[in-house]
Amino acid sequence: MNKVLVTGGAGFLGSHLCDRLLRDGHDVLCADNFFTGSKQNIAHLLNHPYFELMRHDVTFPLYVEVNRIFNFACPASPVHYQHDPVQTTKTSVHGAINMLGLAKRTHARILQASTSEVYGDPEVHPQREEYWGRVNPIGFRSCYDEGKRCAETLFFDYHRQHNLDIKVVRIFNTYGPRMHPNDGRVVSNFIVQALRGEDITIYGDGSQTRSFCYVDDLIEVIVRMMDSEAGFTGPVNIGNPVEHTMLQLAERVIQLVGGHSKLVFRPLPSDDPRQRQPDISLAKEKLGWEPRVSLDDGLRETIAYFRKLLKGEVAA
Repeated sequence: MNKVLVTGGAGFLGSHLCDRLLRDGHDVLCADNFFTGSKQNIAHLLNHPYFELMRHDVTFPLYVEVNRIFNFACPASPVHYQHDPVQTTKTSVHGAINMLGLAKRTHARILQASTSEVYGDPEVHPQREEYWGRVNPIGFRSCYDEGKRCAETLFFDYHRQHNLDIKVVRIFNTYGPRMHPNDGRVVSNFIVQALRGEDITIYGDGSQTRSFCYVDDLIEVIVRMMDSEAGFTGPVNIGNPVEHTMLQLAERVIQLVGGHSKLVFRPLPSDDPRQRQPDISLAKEKLGWEPRVSLDDGLRETIAYFRKLLKGEVAA
């Protein structure tokens, strides 16, 4: 049993990670300031004897005794991270400094949930870990993109300077139950609009591509990365390498929901990447991992969750 801290543990990914860590027999401390996280995501865990919830903002130091840290604290959708861009950057940068300081004091292994956004609007396709990216440092998305890039810098400097035991994963588009219905992400947008019988909004001409990984697959590789051999720091791309256009995704959602929504087109937001697809060769080689859940199966589970949410059978 490890004593594990999960920052952002009441969020979409963090809550699924808490579920998995408890199933694996660990003692879990979930820290969240509930800006985008939800108590409902972890309400079923509150009576678990090895689960503890703490309201905490990672931009302030945290003094606890743990031997593993998963740093997931940061709003991850444009709607949320652009709401307070200065705080978003502080969450990534100050949050990394505070969690790295905690790891240094407690000699804990620490994993950083980084992002495919560190690649920006890539000129290389698919994206490999060696690619440095093409990021606008002063745009509307920069608070998130550059904040995460700086956090990676801090992780590797702490590793080199203080011999800290670090792991870094770069998360590509992920979907599944507990996504926020109003977070502006394409999967939740399309599903909620289709379930409500509304037109589905596509930005641009719909030819831009994304790769979608179901949350269960993603949590599996995150756990494998944390358990990987000492000295293997990453960064490692994690996501589903199967690429889909926005048009393909919208049409598939309409078919699975069984509605009659029409497609409407809006201008593409600034700095929105045209392509996003991970090369997961490193994850396959070092972690023996590749996604198993098909897009259709994952969408069915996600649609079922949102159907219950919109009927009030589960809370957001």
